[in-house]
Amino acid sequence: MIIMICGILFSINRLQAETVVEIRTSVGTMKIRLYDDVPNHTRTFLNRVKQGQFDGTLFTRVIPGFMIQGGAPDSKQAAPGARVGFGDRSAEILPETGGSHFHKKGALAAPRQDAGINPKMKSDMSQFFIVQGKVYRSGELDTLELAANQKARKKALDAFYYPVKAGLDSLKSADRTTFNQQIRAINARIDSVVRATPGHLIFTPEQRDMYTTLGGCPHLDGKYIVFGELTDGFEVLEAIARQPGDAHDRPKKDIRILAIRILSQ
Repeated sequence: MIIMICGILFSINRLQAETVVEIRTSVGTMKIRLYDDVPNHTRTFLNRVKQGQFDGTLFTRVIPGFMIQGGAPDSKQAAPGARVGFGDRSAEILPETGGSHFHKKGALAAPRQDAGINPKMKSDMSQFFIVQGKVYRSGELDTLELAANQKARKKALDAFYYPVKAGLDSLKSADRTTFNQQIRAINARIDSVVRATPGHLIFTPEQRDMYTTLGGCPHLDGKYIVFGELTDGFEVLEAIARQPGDAHDRPKKDIRILAIRILSQ
């Protein structure tokens, strides 16, 4: 009985600790649950929310089948048709490795400047994006993995497979059991090299399940920090993503963030 009560109390504490924010826009309201295992991103976002820095900004970049991006400070007083959404380099923070979150539909993430001018891959917390994405077939995910890991896999093949290929070919018909053992060992070494390579892409069963059902943007995994997820208002996400945009993907009709408020913390 004591164990059961402790378990119930633990569950209640987890629920009480959950941080939820409400994003009120000119086309509807969304609710976002923030993650606690990327604390600097969550804390920085909440500080900006408390200061009202996102209030009155626009969704400045909207790409159907991809994502909606908003919050940039230069969009508050933006003239119609002006190019906005450049962010604020002073609001950048270092990436965090605590989270294992990915870019499923509804994921809340921090944009960043390209590596050429942002070699430390810092997140620009002056704005944010929410993933819309699309539903993928399993074969499409396989192709994304192959493309992302091609260089690392070739390096590993050159080191561990091709030098012994001739011997393996002769062993294949002579001793199938030993051949299979050696192939498994080589594949394990190749897989180890791929996993140790920065920027590698290997989808977990959870990612595969989510991307082939709910959908998302798997090609973004490992490149941006996800620090929350949409829990309510998916229809608003869809409505914003459908807005026609100009040559720079700014919606032709302004979609404004009226306010972001903390509902629970």
